[in-house]
Amino acid sequence: MKKVLVLGAGPSGLIAALKISTKNYEVTLIDSNSYVGKKILVTGNGRCNYWNEVINIDYYNTDNKELLSNILNYKDDAFNYLIKLGIYPKIKNGLYYPNCNQASSIKNILENAILNSNVNLIADFKVDKILYKDNKYKCFSNNDVVEGDILVIASGGCAYPKTGSDGSIINILKSFNIKVNDLNPGLTPIYLNESYLSKWDGVRCDAKIKLFIDNKFIKEEAGELQLTKKGISGICTFNLSSIASKYIKSNKVSLSIDFLPNIIDIKNWLYERNNLLENKNVYELFISVLNNKLIDIILEESNINKTSYLNNLTNQEINKLCNNIKDFNVIASGVGDFNISQVSTGGVSLYEVNNNLEVKKMPNMYLVGEALDVDGICGGYNLSFAFISGYVVGDKL
Repeated sequence: MKKVLVLGAGPSGLIAALKISTKNYEVTLIDSNSYVGKKILVTGNGRCNYWNEVINIDYYNTDNKELLSNILNYKDDAFNYLIKLGIYPKIKNGLYYPNCNQASSIKNILENAILNSNVNLIADFKVDKILYKDNKYKCFSNNDVVEGDILVIASGGCAYPKTGSDGSIINILKSFNIKVNDLNPGLTPIYLNESYLSKWDGVRCDAKIKLFIDNKFIKEEAGELQLTKKGISGICTFNLSSIASKYIKSNKVSLSIDFLPNIIDIKNWLYERNNLLENKNVYELFISVLNNKLIDIILEESNINKTSYLNNLTNQEINKLCNNIKDFNVIASGVGDFNISQVSTGGVSLYEVNNNLEVKKMPNMYLVGEALDVDGICGGYNLSFAFISGYVVGDKL
């Protein structure tokens, strides 16, 4: 009987190990932690948004969209497998959570399934070297070694390194001449270097944000924007950060913020509001429309005194004010690091694997989850890919 080693007891590794264990293999699941599913516990602020009603290539970043599309075709099979394991979903705005709103419930279901299977579990085993010799894979942890015929890498990327996904195994893969795209933080805040940041700290508002790389438009996101003393945060920011982080060290990364995305013709709206509200200064025109802190900053950046009246402003001043409401420009100075990022971008190129996620250059080596260069936006896409890719390998072996 062939022996399968699965490195990493996160969502992708757990599903892969469970599926493979139903076949004619001896399966050993290895993790650097003392228990399985540690990373699952920190997802979705402890509630675990593990799936989305709509899953397709449009919600992912990768270097090989064709292959990823083929992998995502197994989403229904993977979802049904989760249901059979006992995960009972609650659906809210297309987002899937366990009905109890506890990430620990998914971790417990998968852990119990492993304990009740014929999978051998080795905990507290941090792999620091992998060798391939005589058609065998040897995984070393200091002087200890585990050997197998088939190797499944489910070690994650670099996000939340305290959970064990510190990127060390991905770096080991480079010794096999496997192409690894640079790892960067994803789904994380974007930092700015502006004098007004302490003034807008704590503000939340609905906004639309456009991302530019070297002044070229890349992508747009809308949603709740959180303004912080370091820059910007919130889901719309997170979804852009995964792209921004890849370029921020070597390119100009800038953003345009529309603070009133539901108002198309802001100049006409401003004149109409001024006519409606008699004897109101320009600051008073925005009360109840924008957060007070934000009004102050926009007026300051427009060089307009808050006690001024619209009719006394020049056309140039009004244009500048309107631009700062609909097209507030900032330059990114950095992004949140791996300790606070929800995912890592980059990883092993999808061009290195086939449709079964087997590494083309290494026989019987498979890659799943965040070890691959696949990252999704917020909304359960990253966990769902972990489950889908683990299912695909488990199903195809």
